Amino acid sequence: MKKLIAFLTLAGMLTFGVSNLVVAQEQGAEDQGEQMEMQDTTQMEPDTVAVAETPQETTLEPESEEPQSFQQVLKEQFIAGDWKFMGIVLLTLVFGLALAIERIIYLNLATTNNKKLLNKVENALETGGIDAAKDICRDTRGPVASIFFQGLDRFDEGIEVVEKSIVSYGSVLMGRLEKGLSWISLFIAIAPMLGFMGTVIGMIMAFDDIAAAGDISPTIVASGMKVALLTTVFGLIVAIILQIFYNYLVAKVDNLVNDMEDSTISFIDILTKFKSNK
Repeated sequence: MKKLIAFLTLAGMLTFGVSNLVVAQEQGAEDQGEQMEMQDTTQMEPDTVAVAETPQETTLEPESEEPQSFQQVLKEQFIAGDWKFMGIVLLTLVFGLALAIERIIYLNLATTNNKKLLNKVENALETGGIDAAKDICRDTRGPVASIFFQGLDRFDEGIEVVEKSIVSYGSVLMGRLEKGLSWISLFIAIAPMLGFMGTVIGMIMAFDDIAAAGDISPTIVASGMKVALLTTVFGLIVAIILQIFYNYLVAKVDNLVNDMEDSTISFIDILTKFKSNK
C-alpha cells in the first residue's frame, strides 16, 4: 500500500512538472512571437505608424447601477413611512414573534412518544408495581407523563378517583399549553389597526398640506399618501406573519390534546387490568 501511494505521488509530481515545462515552452514561443511582431511594427512606414499612433476616441459606457438589496429597500420604505407609526408596528411583530418562538419551543419539548411511555408504564406495573411506574413517569418529561403520575398517585383511592384526577389535571395542563396564544391573537388584531390608523393620519397630513398650499397637486399630497399606504402595507404584513405562526401553534396544541386524551384512555385500561389481576 505504501509503495502504491509513493508511486502515485511520484507520477503526480512528474505530470505536474511536465505540464509546467510545456506551459513554459508555450509562453516562451508566444514571447518570441510578440517580439517579432514588435520589430515588424517598428519597421513600418512613417505614415502608417503615425496613423497607428493617433489616439482614437473611446466611448464610455454608462455604469449600470447595482440593484438594491431587499434589506435596503425595506429600510428605506420603513423610514419613508414615518418611524412614529412604523416603530409601533415593528414592536408588535417583535413581541408576537418572541411569544410564538417561546411557544414553539415549549410545545416541542412537551411532545413525547406516548405509545412508548404506555409500554414502559405497563411493564413497570407488572414487574415493580405502582412505585416503579411512578419513577418512570417522574423521569419522563411532558404533560402525558405528569397526568399518568397523578393517576398513579390516586390509584389506592379507586379507579373513579383516578379518572377525576386525570380530567382535572388534564384541564390544567391544557391551559398551560394554550398559554400566550391570546397575546399572539391580540398582536394579530392590533397590527392592521395600527396600519389603518397610520392611513388616516397620512390622509390628514395630505389634506393639511393642501390647505397650506392652497392648491391640489401630486407633489403636495405625495408625502401624506405615501405614509398612509406604507403603514397599511406593513401592518398587514405583520398580521399575516403572526397569523401563520398562530395557526401552527393552534394545530400543535390540538394534536397534543388529542394524544393526551387517547393516552389517558389507554392508561385507565392498563390500571383497570392491573387492579383486576392484583
